[in-house]
Amino acid sequence: MADALPEVPAASVPAQGWLLDVRENDEWAAGHAPDATHIPLGQLGARTAEIPLDQQIYVICRAGSRSAMAAQALNRAGWQAANVAGGMQDWAAAGRPMVSDSGAVPFVA
Repeated sequence: MADALPEVPAASVPAQGWLLDVRENDEWAAGHAPDATHIPLGQLGARTAEIPLDQQIYVICRAGSRSAMAAQALNRAGWQAANVAGGMQDWAAAGRPMVSDSGAVPFVA
C-alpha cells in the first residue's frame, strides 16, 4: 500500500515555505502567490534541478489534483513534498497574497 500523500491547508502553508505552482502559463499569469516558483506540470520532469532537495516543498495548482500528482512524483524521487489542499481556490479564499503578471487584480483562472 502506498504512503498517504501529505496535505497542507492553503491557510497553513508557511509564509517562507517553498511553494511550487504547477498550473499552466495562463493560470499563473492571472494570479499566483508572490514568492511561488512556476513550473507547469508538463515540464516538471525536465526542470527538477530547480527544486531544492533540502527544503519542504508545497505544491499547488488550481484545486489540488495536479499538485497531488506532482507531489507524489517528487516524494517518490526523494523530495519532501506536500500537496496544498484546495489549491489556489482555497489560497484565494483564505486571503493569502496573490499577484498577477499584468498588474491587474489577480484571480484564480
